[in-house]
Amino acid sequence: MNDQTGSNRTESQAEAEERLRHGSSFGVAATAYAEHRPDYAEAAVRWALEPVREAPPVRVVDIGAGTGKLTATLVRLGADVTAVEPDPQMLAELRRAMPEVRSVPGSAEEMPVPDASVDAVLAGQAMHWFDMSRAMPEIARVLRPGGVFAGLWNVDDDRVGWVADLAEMSKRKASTTLLRWRDGAGRSGQQRLLEAGSGLFYAAEEGEFGHGQARTADSLLATIATHSHLLVMNEAERAGLLAQVRDFLRTRPETSNGEFTLPMVTVALRARRR
Repeated sequence: MNDQTGSNRTESQAEAEERLRHGSSFGVAATAYAEHRPDYAEAAVRWALEPVREAPPVRVVDIGAGTGKLTATLVRLGADVTAVEPDPQMLAELRRAMPEVRSVPGSAEEMPVPDASVDAVLAGQAMHWFDMSRAMPEIARVLRPGGVFAGLWNVDDDRVGWVADLAEMSKRKASTTLLRWRDGAGRSGQQRLLEAGSGLFYAAEEGEFGHGQARTADSLLATIATHSHLLVMNEAERAGLLAQVRDFLRTRPETSNGEFTLPMVTVALRARRR
């Protein structure tokens, strides 16, 4: 093994460890996540399910369901939903809020779902936590032929000046905003789908759907506090960043006078099972 190969392997392992560290951080904030995180644009969810809506009720697995933000929209649209979530605290919050929904522990890499038994698998704000090389074959296993897999993300609309400033301050350059999505993150996501699902799925499609959220300075601050990069910070660093964001929100004219609309977009990728 040459040095370059060893370096690549170490980097891949480090990336996997970082993904797991961030992805497993949400349980401690499950209640705040349920209260403050936004739902998803209904138009985006309808678009994700469009290829399989000919035979309702659509059977859907919400993978990485968290506290049920996407689950609730799917239920409202009449889908037959199974929520799958690996974190016990997040799953408990989902069950408390929606006891009527079928919910089970599991992950994208290991779903307690029978073969070819569902029309769609959806992931809200979760696909970037998956080990895609294992998740895509597992997702393909549970989907019927012609079924659809879709990932959805809420991103800040940084075409708006103050939103761009806030995103730069609070989420660091690695976090996805609408313009960063268009510049490469969306295409990167498509490429991961195509590579991991090669031979199992048709080419991925992409959609964008406007989704403004009513917020106050305090509620937006609480939402930002549930993001993974803050949850894994040490307490002093986290408190310092939140104080900086608080000052920003309380001094900007767009956000300092009661309720305002946070401009967001739900972006989505979908791919059909061969």
